[in-house]
Amino acid sequence: MIVKRGNSSDKEESNDKQDQSDKAQSSDKLAIDEEGNLSPYNPVTDMTPQEKAYKIQEDIPRSLREIQRVLEERVGLNRSFDLILREMVFGSKRVGIFYCNGFAKDTVLTDIITRLTYADKEAVSHHTLEAFIEKLIPHIQVKSYKKMSEVVGQVLMGGTAFFIEGESAAITVDAKNFPVRSIAEPDLERVVRGSRDGFVETLLINVTLVRRRIRDERFKLEIMQIGKRTKTDVCIGYINDIANADLVQAVKDKFKAVEIDGLPLAEKQLEEAIVNKGWNPYPMVRYSERPDVVAAHLLEGHVCVFVDTSPSVMILPTTFFHHVQHAEEYRQTPFIGTYLRWVRFVGIMASIFLLPLWFMMVMDPSLKPAGLEFLGPQKEGTLPLLVQFLLADIGIDLMRMAAVHTPTPLATAMGLVAAILVGDIAVKTGLFINEVILYLALASIGMFATPSYELGLANRIVRLALLIVVAIFHVPGFVVGSTLWLILLATRKSYDAPYMWPFIPFNAKSFFSILVRRPVLAGKTRLSITKPNDGTRQPKK
Repeated sequence: MIVKRGNSSDKEESNDKQDQSDKAQSSDKLAIDEEGNLSPYNPVTDMTPQEKAYKIQEDIPRSLREIQRVLEERVGLNRSFDLILREMVFGSKRVGIFYCNGFAKDTVLTDIITRLTYADKEAVSHHTLEAFIEKLIPHIQVKSYKKMSEVVGQVLMGGTAFFIEGESAAITVDAKNFPVRSIAEPDLERVVRGSRDGFVETLLINVTLVRRRIRDERFKLEIMQIGKRTKTDVCIGYINDIANADLVQAVKDKFKAVEIDGLPLAEKQLEEAIVNKGWNPYPMVRYSERPDVVAAHLLEGHVCVFVDTSPSVMILPTTFFHHVQHAEEYRQTPFIGTYLRWVRFVGIMASIFLLPLWFMMVMDPSLKPAGLEFLGPQKEGTLPLLVQFLLADIGIDLMRMAAVHTPTPLATAMGLVAAILVGDIAVKTGLFINEVILYLALASIGMFATPSYELGLANRIVRLALLIVVAIFHVPGFVVGSTLWLILLATRKSYDAPYMWPFIPFNAKSFFSILVRRPVLAGKTRLSITKPNDGTRQPKK
């Protein structure tokens, strides 16, 4: 028996050398992704040439084993727990059923599999693909695909794929079950009388709610996908013989030109991608969560954009006056609707100009009209008026955000703390004066009365800017600031539609329809802002 000494040390030295060589080899290997980012070598992400070929392979293999390898590299089959490839034999054909467990509609797929189990060898021996589609799969939405990317895309959207041994194409069945909440009235667009249904986060349900109201064969819904990774479904809705063809094509071209990683925030990110608004605080599109409002705009010639996973629908083009109208005005009589509209206009104007005007008259008492000499603080507070306005305005924003993030059972208590403890004590200690709280409350009520949430926030920013320029330049600051505000809005456009239309440029007939809620049968023509192909509202006799 011969014992060789030094074997253990030799092994340790060889292992150390191997580790060092592996480290040096791994440090030398650097992976460069498609964007040009340099990352250390990772054996999980740095694939072999065969694995890379599987990842980009478009042809569907005829062998289920190869299909499984392609799916493992392409979508992470056997790594992602919710992706399942179920193999079964129907007749004489082995079939791989590929689906996402969270989207699969169990009852429908069980019925399909039950039907396929009765297939005999003769039924599937010739023209297998056609036999499965035309005779064996009892479902209303069945389609075949020859590219692996198309099949995988359908499965990731909720469908189920059937790979048949020996076939170079796959069958997809649109049997999906999305997680969805129940239809309810939107919180931001409530009405006293009217429908209580609102959009949800599922695209198909949203377009169906509108289709229910517009049973016109010329109502078109075109779908596309945006986002390199999210592949978000975006649907463009319009009425073919009413909407302007140039407007529809312009919206489509904008969507096709969008290059973005994804749209996890749905319609808001899409708006910023297609509307070049820069730092303009005013909304250039209108959002609505009511199907009846969207249907009314479609009948006016607008284009509506539905985005999957969002309960809000974008309406294009839009003007300033689109944001100040509410469905409640059309749910009442024309006279009451006109009254409500004027009250809302007064509240919106008060939310912008009430505080700057009062502040300007306090700084220069000679500007007070006769009979309004009582305006102004009877005593001065500890802080300057401008600082009081800014602090109180920011405080209201903080309370609004706190109300959003506070659980419902505690929201009332939070409001009492903010209103009674903070507000009352701040006045009693002299930090604020009563007039500041009063006029700021009136301006805030006007902001909350603004139908468009985005418009109300933009008006608040303008009000703060006017307060600052009034504090610095007094009357000239108010005049110049208001003029610049009007010029800013007048020079904006939403898809070639002037933002301040019909005020600038002035259109008397359309401006009258903005001021007055006319009876339904009195409006015989559509508004010209969308340049509709069919400008008549009433059917020709």
